[in-house]
Amino acid sequence: VQLQASGGGLVQAGGSLSLSCTASGLTFNRYIMGWFRQAPGKEREFVAAIKRSGDNTYYEDSVKGRTTISRDNAKSTMYLQMNSLKPEDTAVYYCAAKYGYYWSSRQSDYDYWGQGTLVTVSS
Repeated sequence: VQLQASGGGLVQAGGSLSLSCTASGLTFNRYIMGWFRQAPGKEREFVAAIKRSGDNTYYEDSVKGRTTISRDNAKSTMYLQMNSLKPEDTAVYYCAAKYGYYWSSRQSDYDYWGQGTLVTVSS
């Protein structure tokens, strides 16, 4: 199983960025997908999750209203559209896959992880 995250980069505060996560080696539509992030010197934290069909999404409070998680099961790909970025959004963003029906914000519930993509927001 491989999860390949991409799309990170340097952006000014107030700008937008779109991340992608492409999965291989698993039946994508059987997995809940999530995004997590780890800021410098901090623990990794939950950002957003999306259920298998894409009908239900969940967000951490600090990104709610600025971020949209989506997925294309035909392409085995998940996306994270981030708008109105803030310097505190600077982090390495990881995608993760959780088998089953029930979503979770707990890292330990996720079965597979991508390698991470760095997002840097300058002030």
